[in-house]
Amino acid sequence: MWTRLKAAALWAWRIVSTPAATLSLGFLTLGGFLGGVIFWGAFNTALEVTNTEQFCISCHEMEANVYEELTRTVHFSNRSGVRASCPDCHVPHEWTDKIARKMQASKEVWGKIFGTINTRKKFLEHRLELAQHEWARLKANDSLECRNCHSSVAMDLSKQAPRAAEIHTRYLLSGETTCIDCHKGIAHELPNMEGVDPGWKVPPELQGKELPQASVFDRLERFNRMHADLDIPMSLPVAVGHATD
Repeated sequence: MWTRLKAAALWAWRIVSTPAATLSLGFLTLGGFLGGVIFWGAFNTALEVTNTEQFCISCHEMEANVYEELTRTVHFSNRSGVRASCPDCHVPHEWTDKIARKMQASKEVWGKIFGTINTRKKFLEHRLELAQHEWARLKANDSLECRNCHSSVAMDLSKQAPRAAEIHTRYLLSGETTCIDCHKGIAHELPNMEGVDPGWKVPPELQGKELPQASVFDRLERFNRMHADLDIPMSLPVAVGHATD
């Protein structure tokens, strides 16, 4: 067997090492084309393997931390049965953006090799730093991965809660903010946010005021908060009655 393999390797080497002058232009062209196809196919296959959830959670650091948190969110299990996997949110869909992201993420391999976050304690110590890197990336690309599924053009604001519809209309559709400004904890638990700029704040004209078209739940929350500040005990039926006036 080894003799045959050695003979085949020597034959292939003789073909490759033969001066080009002895080979036809058609053979060189066909050989280059086939070699390019094989290389491109192998490259894209390997790329897609690294772009699967199974690959992402093959690392203990991911499986035991952020993936476990994802399984408890609406992005993982919901009434529509549509699941967002790790690469859906963390890898761009367009090829050029995807390659750029892969190159950027190559340093994560370095962290894996040297065990930067290979324990829960280390992960929690670095959690804020890791989250800030991802927030900054999504802020810079206008929440590109979010928009792959959540298109503002396709939003039916009439089916959203009044508060959400009002905020989306004023800030998202106008381009003043992007998805990650308000939805930092949408798929994973937040780090300690003490002293961290949330990225978006209620504008001065709305502070302490009820948003237009506020729902009964908004009014109920405001009513109960007001009475809590005054230390006045109120039963739920009375609060609901006032909230719906």
